[in-house]
Amino acid sequence: MAELDRRGRRRHEAGVFLLGDDVGGSRVVRDAIFYDQLDPKAYDTGICVLHGAAFAQLWNVCRKRGLTVVADAHTHGGDARQSGSDRKNPMVARPGHIAVIVPDFARGPVLPERLGLYRYLGDHRWTEHGGRRWRRFLSLREVRR
Repeated sequence: MAELDRRGRRRHEAGVFLLGDDVGGSRVVRDAIFYDQLDPKAYDTGICVLHGAAFAQLWNVCRKRGLTVVADAHTHGGDARQSGSDRKNPMVARPGHIAVIVPDFARGPVLPERLGLYRYLGDHRWTEHGGRRWRRFLSLREVRR
């Protein structure tokens, strides 16, 4: 979370792909790659925007590390609700994908129950699993970069 705070400079969104494995139905995060590592201009507009070449790099990183994208996370300036743009533009448009929204630009401390967790159903539809329910879908630990 501290790295999202640092990358967003408490002024704009920042994001990260969480890489790992599916272990018994729970996604275990083992590594991370930040959006601006894939595209240095990812935050230029103030919101997270990635273009096709960034995704090609992401899939290459996953292949090399033997991991998959288990979720993505990005910050919002206020609460952890999905924006219309978030709903219409999933970072990974695959049913079952998990998107995490971190409130207050990840200014610490970030309490886990304040995270917004959304599961993609396909066709721009999502279910919300925030509060304490997120633990059923995702195992988080601090990943150092």
